[in-house]
Amino acid sequence: MTIHSVPPLTDAASVALLRRLVEALGETHVRTAADDLALHLREERGLYHGSAIAVVRPGSTAEVAQVVRECAAAGVPLVAQGGNTGLVGGGVPYGGVVLSLARLNRVREVDELNATMVVEGGCVLAEVQRAAAEAGLLFPLSLPSEGSCRIGGNLATNAGGTAVLRYGNARELVLGLEVVLADGRIWNGLTALRKDNTGYDLKHLFMGSEGTLGIITAAVLKLFPAQRSRTTAFVGLRSAADALNLFGRLRAAAGEQLTAFEFIGRFGLELVLKHHAAAMRPLAGDHVAYALIDLASPDPEADLAGTFETVLGAAIEDGLVEDATIAASDAQRLALWDLRERLSDTQRLEGGSIKHDVAVPVSRVAEFIDEASRDCEAAMPGVRVCAFGHFGDGNIHFNLSQPVAMEKAAFLASWEMFNRIVHDIVQKMHGSISAEHGIGLIKRDELPHYKDPVALDLMHTLKAALDPRNILNPGKVLALGENLPASLPGGTPPRRIP
Repeated sequence: MTIHSVPPLTDAASVALLRRLVEALGETHVRTAADDLALHLREERGLYHGSAIAVVRPGSTAEVAQVVRECAAAGVPLVAQGGNTGLVGGGVPYGGVVLSLARLNRVREVDELNATMVVEGGCVLAEVQRAAAEAGLLFPLSLPSEGSCRIGGNLATNAGGTAVLRYGNARELVLGLEVVLADGRIWNGLTALRKDNTGYDLKHLFMGSEGTLGIITAAVLKLFPAQRSRTTAFVGLRSAADALNLFGRLRAAAGEQLTAFEFIGRFGLELVLKHHAAAMRPLAGDHVAYALIDLASPDPEADLAGTFETVLGAAIEDGLVEDATIAASDAQRLALWDLRERLSDTQRLEGGSIKHDVAVPVSRVAEFIDEASRDCEAAMPGVRVCAFGHFGDGNIHFNLSQPVAMEKAAFLASWEMFNRIVHDIVQKMHGSISAEHGIGLIKRDELPHYKDPVALDLMHTLKAALDPRNILNPGKVLALGENLPASLPGGTPPRRIP
C-alpha cells in the first residue's frame, strides 16, 4: 500500500489554485471570506473546528470534476459537504477546499412505473421525500435533520433513521450512483436496474465511505407505495426486556405494517418534558421504559388501530405492558413523534454528553442496555444513562449525561473510559461501534480496536487504490498515511473543542 505525500502549499500556489477555481466556477461561487467559511468549519455538535482556504459551490457534475482535477493537480485536499449535519466530525475540513453540494439540487427524473427517481447529491432530503410524494410514491429515509441534510451526505454516511425496520438503511435504497473520483474522472453508474450481474457492484464502495473514496453527485433511488394509512402508539413498560418482547409480538402480528419501533428510557422522556413546555405527557404515570411504535400501510382501509388494540390489549392482560395510548388523529401522532425527535437536542441542555451510536443483534438490545447501564453507573456514580433508539434494527444511541454536580470538562475527559466500557460490551455481543452515524474523526482511532484487521487492511488498500494522494477528506475513517504530514496543504488538522 502506497499513499504518497503531497507538497506544501505556498501562498503563491494557493493564489494560483483559487484563480483557476474562479475561472472554472465564477467568483460568486468561490468564497474565501471568514464569514463565508465559518459555517463550514464546525460540525453539528461543535466538537471539532477545521480550516480551509475556500468554499466552492459547483453547479454541475462537470464542475465538481473540474474542482477535483484542479485540487488534485495542486496536491490540495478537499472535503465534500452536504448539509453539514453529521455527528462524528466527518465533514470538518482538514485544510484545503470545502466543496459544497448545495447547488447540485435538481430532481432529474421520476419514473413512477419503475418506482425510481434520479436526484443530485445536493438535494435536501425533505425535498426528495416531497418529490416522491407528488408522484404518489414514498422515499422512506427519514431523519430528524431531513429539512437540512442532503441526500449525497445521507448516502456517503449510509444513513439509517426511523424506517430501517421496514425499508432498510440508505445502502438498501439505492440502485445506482454517479461519482467523481479522486483524479476528477466521472463514474456514471446511474443504473435503474434491479438486476445487473456484470461484475463488481461498485456503488457499495462509495456508500458509507464518508467522501474518502469519491464524491457522490447523483443517485438512482428506490421508491415505494405511499403510506395511505398510519397509526402511532406510545407504550409504557417495566423494562427494556419487556419492550423487546412486545416488539416480537407486534412483528409477528403486523408483519411489514410495522414500520418503526423506537425505544426511549425514562430519563430521556423526562428530559424532553422538563425542557419543552409544549411537550405532551403521553401517559399518566412514569415507567422505566417506553416504546413509540408506527404501523403503516398503502391500503387506506387497513385497520391498524385494530391491530394495535388486539396486540396491546393482550400484552396488558399478560402484564407485559403497563399502559398505552393510540393516537386518535394526525395531530396526536405528530405530538408523540415530537417527543422522540426532540430527544437528541434536548440532552445537551443537561450539560456534557458522551454519545455512543452502536448496534447489536436485535435479540440482545435489552441485554446490552442493562449491562452497559450497570457498568457505566458503577464506573461513575451519578452518571445519567440516556438510552434510546431503533429496537427493530438493533441500533441503540447509548448516551451518557454528566452527573448533576460535576463540571462538564471533567466529565468529557472520561470519554475514552466510557468508550472502552461500552464498545467492549458491543464487541462481546458481536455488534458494531457505529450503527448509522459513521466513523469520521470521533471514532477513527477507535476503529483499530474493534475492526477485523483483515477488513481494516482491505479498507486501507481501497483508499490507496482510489485516492493514492489522500486528496479526498483526509484523516477521516482511516488515520493519515504514514508518508503524509499531520498538517496538510491549505490549513491545519481539525482541533477538538473543549
